[in-house]
Amino acid sequence: MVKVGISLGDPTGISPEILLKSINKLPKKNIVYIVYGSKKVLEKTAKKLNVKYSFKDIESVDEINKAGWYLLNLFDEDFEEGKPSVLSGRACVIYLENTVKDILEKKTDAIVTLPISKRWIMESGFNYAGHTDYLADVSKTKEYAMVLMCKKLKVGLITTHIPLKEVPKSITKEKIVSKVKLINTELREKFAIQKPKIALLGLNPHASDNGNIGDEEDKIIIPAVEELLKEKIDITYPLSPDTAFNRYKDFDFYVAMYHDQGLIPLKLMCFRKAVNITFGLPFIRTSPDHGTGYDIAGKNIADPSSFIEATKLAIKLVYNTQNKNLHQNV
Repeated sequence: MVKVGISLGDPTGISPEILLKSINKLPKKNIVYIVYGSKKVLEKTAKKLNVKYSFKDIESVDEINKAGWYLLNLFDEDFEEGKPSVLSGRACVIYLENTVKDILEKKTDAIVTLPISKRWIMESGFNYAGHTDYLADVSKTKEYAMVLMCKKLKVGLITTHIPLKEVPKSITKEKIVSKVKLINTELREKFAIQKPKIALLGLNPHASDNGNIGDEEDKIIIPAVEELLKEKIDITYPLSPDTAFNRYKDFDFYVAMYHDQGLIPLKLMCFRKAVNITFGLPFIRTSPDHGTGYDIAGKNIADPSSFIEATKLAIKLVYNTQNKNLHQNV
């Protein structure tokens, strides 16, 4: 059986709704789903949605001996939709910490993390600004990459959530080389792509137009590419960002220099279907590509598509890393 741990995320956001809407749309055969969350929240949401569900209550993953849905009831408060607080931030942290504890102890095979609020987890005393930094720290992972993907496109970022003015000074040859090498390895090992074709974007308009619009390409990006080519990695020289995505069928992966450069095209092509995955962790972690949705929480209009895709991807990657079903197109 494949065991998938699901951290409920913010109980005052749309996470309980999209979770319950997904139950009958996810694979069932030989799959165990363990929800780390709050029973009162799920019962209240199910009643509002008029959804029938039956999660078996457990106190430990060790109790599980057959496929199905299970609940670890960790923070049983009656939260109100759309009204986050320090208390809901603390609940997020408790769900997450227990989910991660079990994956690190190899009691589960993959985790899917539902959205949290950076503000409220930090106000509750959490020392990390989000999932990724925490996951990397507790797993002692030094090199990792934020990747978003859908069936058409996979995009990784050299820099992530930093101000645009700080991007140029944050890009180094060493960072590009290390992240691309990691991405190449993950594509081979988790996605069974034996020789990944990687497109690298330039930083400046027209990839600097031979140095006429900035010099980062000549000084930083091209030397990184040449080092990667020596490592036998199939990567392009920096492409003009405004046209590169027209060739998405030619490449297995795009590497963008900054957040919006890579994610605007991806979300344009794959809105509601995109999935966030962290490369480099010693376990499989995926998440939906959206936030807590406080403004629509409790209104029965949240779309579960991204969570469904994230969960399906986690399952497929488990099979791939266990050398099962390598023929599957993830």
